[in-house]
Amino acid sequence: MARKHLLSDLKAPASSSTEFDEARAADVPTPQYAPRGAIGAVSRSIEALKSQGLSELDPELIDAPSVTDRLDEDGAQFEEFARNIRENGQQVPILVRPHPTVEGRYQIAYGRRRLRAVKAAGLKVKAAIRNLTDDELVLAQGQENSARQDLSFIERALYAAQLEASGYQRPVIMAALAVDKSNLSRLIQAATQLPDDVIRLIGRAPKTGRDRWYELSSRLAAEGAAEKARALLSTSEVGSLGSDERFVRVFDAVAPKKSKKEKVQADVWQADDGVKAASFRQDKRTLTLMIDKKAAPEFGEYLMSALPEIYASFKKSKQ
Repeated sequence: MARKHLLSDLKAPASSSTEFDEARAADVPTPQYAPRGAIGAVSRSIEALKSQGLSELDPELIDAPSVTDRLDEDGAQFEEFARNIRENGQQVPILVRPHPTVEGRYQIAYGRRRLRAVKAAGLKVKAAIRNLTDDELVLAQGQENSARQDLSFIERALYAAQLEASGYQRPVIMAALAVDKSNLSRLIQAATQLPDDVIRLIGRAPKTGRDRWYELSSRLAAEGAAEKARALLSTSEVGSLGSDERFVRVFDAVAPKKSKKEKVQADVWQADDGVKAASFRQDKRTLTLMIDKKAAPEFGEYLMSALPEIYASFKKSKQ
C-alpha cells in the first residue's frame, strides 16, 4: 500500500453510533505532538474522540495491523484487566480504521488489549472509526502509548525495528515513539541484535531495562547460547513464570563461564645449608618467587635490599 503523508478526511461513522459520556471520554490521552502534517492530523483525530459518537462493533470484524506495538502479556495480568472489563464495562474506546483491503472489516490502531478483553466477555466493542493512512495509524498507536508510558523497553525496541523493516520512514517512527534520532537507533539496534523468537518467548519484561537487554544480546552471540535459551524457554517450568523472571532465567543460563586457570605447581628452592628458603612458579609471562619467612625469617628483607645490586649485575652481564 502506498504510504501517504497527507491527512485523509477524518469522518465519524454515520451508522450504529452511541454517545460516550464526558467522564469516560476524559480518559482518552491528550496528544503530545505539534499539529502539523500527518502528526497533527492524528492529534486532531484522537482529540475528536472526546466529543464525537462511537460505534459498537463485533470484535470478530476487527483485525490486527501489519505491525503491532505490544508483546503478549502475562496471563495473570491480563485476567485481572479482563475481570475489570467484565465487571465495569469498557471505559475507554478503541480506535480502528476501515480495513485497507477487505470490505466490511476493520483494522485496529490501538486498544488491542481492550479488544481482547471485550471479546472474551462476549460483548460488542466501543470503537471510533477513522480513515487513517498507514503512517497515521502508526502515529496513533504511538500517541496513546506515549500518554500511558507503559510499553516496556523491549516492546518499544521491537516495534521500532519492525516498523523500519516494513518500510516506514524514521521521522514517522521517531514521532510515533517520541524519541530522537540517536535513541531510535539504539532501540532498533537492541531489537535487531537479539533473536526475534527469543524476545517473544521471554515477553515484555517490564522491569528489565536497556542495559540488561544489551548484555543479553552479547551473551546470546556466543556459540550455542541462543539454542540453550530456546530450550530453556520451551520448558513448562520456565514458560509458566512471569516475563521478568523468564528473562532472569535466560540471562543467568547463558552467562559466560569463568575460565579455570591451570594451577602451576610451585618448585622449592633449597639452599646449600639445607634450608628451604623459597619456592617459585613460572609461566610464559611471570616468575613468582615466594620467601618462606618461617624457614628464613630475614632472607626476604635482605633479598629486597639487595635487589638493585642484583639487577645491576644482571644488566652488566648482558653487556
